[in-house]
Amino acid sequence: MTERRRLALIFSVVVGIASAMLPLHVDAQKTERAKVLGARLMCMCGCGQILTQCNHLNCPSSGPMLKELDQHVAAGEADDLIVQDFVQEYGEKVLSAPPSTGFNSIAWYIPGVAFAVGLGIVMVVIRLWRQRDIARLAAAPGAPASAATPASEARNVQLERARQQADRETED
Repeated sequence: MTERRRLALIFSVVVGIASAMLPLHVDAQKTERAKVLGARLMCMCGCGQILTQCNHLNCPSSGPMLKELDQHVAAGEADDLIVQDFVQEYGEKVLSAPPSTGFNSIAWYIPGVAFAVGLGIVMVVIRLWRQRDIARLAAAPGAPASAATPASEARNVQLERARQQADRETED
């Protein structure tokens, strides 16, 4: 086999493999509206990806679902009606975001509540650590004056006044 034929064969194999790797549903999602609706739905092949982003080669679910979506859009159906049709066919698991009604509303509120509670706990723990460190520094022998707490400073001022008053009274 000549060098030229061998290169042509290698090129043919590479082009054949590359064309086999192209998705089969390239013509799906003809309109922007279909793309937006497809982003609200999940692929049902088990990949856990959004319908318009499923990248499995020869996916048995995304191709038919995308064609059905395009048919609904071409028929001029309302967005909510199209989504409800998919929910009736596949169940609520077809939705990319859980509905914010009933028990599912917990899925929307729990992350924010958990963050707020966690932030509050962190703030309380840091405040306790700082107070403990300040008290430990103030109680240490030879502690610097800046380590004293406001309560101990007030006590020191009162003691100094009492000493000065005692000195004045004893001098007479």
